Amino acid sequence: MPPRTRAQPPVRTCVACRTARPKRELTRVVRTPDGAVAVDLTGKLNGRGAYLCPDDACWTLAERRHAVERALSVRIEPQTWQNLLASRPRPAEAGAASPSDS
Repeated sequence: MPPRTRAQPPVRTCVACRTARPKRELTRVVRTPDGAVAVDLTGKLNGRGAYLCPDDACWTLAERRHAVERALSVRIEPQTWQNLLASRPRPAEAGAASPSDS
């Protein structure tokens, strides 16, 4: 019997930059069955999902191109978009000073 191989992690594509990455590296935005749009921190909310890289550039590009709206088949109001930006997880700042650097 051949040895078992591990399953590959699921891969998703960012709707803004179209880069394929492991699902855990991306942020899921979901349209719930009642039509609300929210950031899905668990990755398990019920509804249609779209994935974005954690980079600010991808979120800006997605907003400009209406990529999330197209992927979720929903109109996102400017205030809702601001709420999405505020509730998304922020990437670790590269080169951020640690307390021991002072």
